[in-house]
Amino acid sequence: MASDFRLSLRLLWVASLLVSASALSSCSSVGESPGGKISKVKVFHLIPTEQVRSSDRSLAFERQYRLRGAVTAAEQRERAGQYYDFLWSVTDRTQPVTIKMQYRQANTGLETFVMTQEVTNVRRSNWSNFQVTGPAYNGNGRVTSWKLTLERGGEIIGSQQSYLWE
Repeated sequence: MASDFRLSLRLLWVASLLVSASALSSCSSVGESPGGKISKVKVFHLIPTEQVRSSDRSLAFERQYRLRGAVTAAEQRERAGQYYDFLWSVTDRTQPVTIKMQYRQANTGLETFVMTQEVTNVRRSNWSNFQVTGPAYNGNGRVTSWKLTLERGGEIIGSQQSYLWE
């Protein structure tokens, strides 16, 4: 009887590991198109009034990195928000690429905001950083969904989006 109980616990544990692994792998998919791909998306939500309670030192470092130089409480509130770092690459590195991030925020309904960056020095691997902080974050709330698009000459060469983006 006890061995059956142990066997069922072991099977339940293995099943939960498989479900967790498949869920995590689906969240970290690569946004790949014929002309380029977005291979990594790093999102950090900074709330200066809350301390990081984790044994993972990288989370504490990220918080300190984003708050570096903000001495007063007002300066720290200005840096509150969400930070997005995207790792991407394109097959043709001879021409400039425009990175466009579209996003929606909690207090604005379906209104879509856009931020763009023009990258003229395209390398093998490129990092692009976007941040929603200050009045945009404090007034409109957290980002609820986003879409990143790589464009060249008005043509989309790569894209990736959050799960909630339509």
